[in-house]
Amino acid sequence: MAILLALGLTALLLHAGGGFTLDPAVVDAAAKRYGEEARQRLLAWEELANSDDGASDRQKLDKVNRFFNRLEFVSDQLHWGERDYWATPVEFLASDGGDCEDFAVAKYFTLRLLGVADEKMSLTYVKAWKINQAHMVLTYYEQAGGIPLVLDNLVSTIEPADKRPDLLPVYSFNGSGLWLARERGKGNHIGGSGRLKLWNDLLTRLPASLRTALPQGGGKR
Repeated sequence: MAILLALGLTALLLHAGGGFTLDPAVVDAAAKRYGEEARQRLLAWEELANSDDGASDRQKLDKVNRFFNRLEFVSDQLHWGERDYWATPVEFLASDGGDCEDFAVAKYFTLRLLGVADEKMSLTYVKAWKINQAHMVLTYYEQAGGIPLVLDNLVSTIEPADKRPDLLPVYSFNGSGLWLARERGKGNHIGGSGRLKLWNDLLTRLPASLRTALPQGGGKR
């Protein structure tokens, strides 16, 4: 786990000019631990995160969803030896797998790097009826209070929430706050996202440069 912590803490560098680079030493460490394929996955992510060429939000959603949905779903117990562990995007990509939280978190931070506004996205816990268990997806709101789009590792296409009757929202959060779900809207705001211990722990394993890209107050209450 010490190597994974190092990957989380030091891997990302955001430069003032808006570019995104991975620390070469961390890429080398990932390749040594997980093989050269890990290097290629991380470098492909770096390229993706620098691909903001005036694309629309929907185009960014599509390419980020496709990129991460190629990875393998693996339970935390099998993958990390822990009951519940939220990986950083670097840990997720280097190890070539993770569970639903890891997919949603990686998509969220990558879309932030591509310029998608924090207030348009939420990490949303749902009850997934088809698999009969709790599940996390990333939701995107084109307009506040509207029906969000759902980015889900279980489904390859991005669908509006009203086309996903198999998902029952429970609560959602992002860098700004935590909401109880109300039907398929964002629901009632109930406090800062820092109430979620695993989210807060994840933020401490991200570099300060990325954490400061989140809205003020995110993850602190």
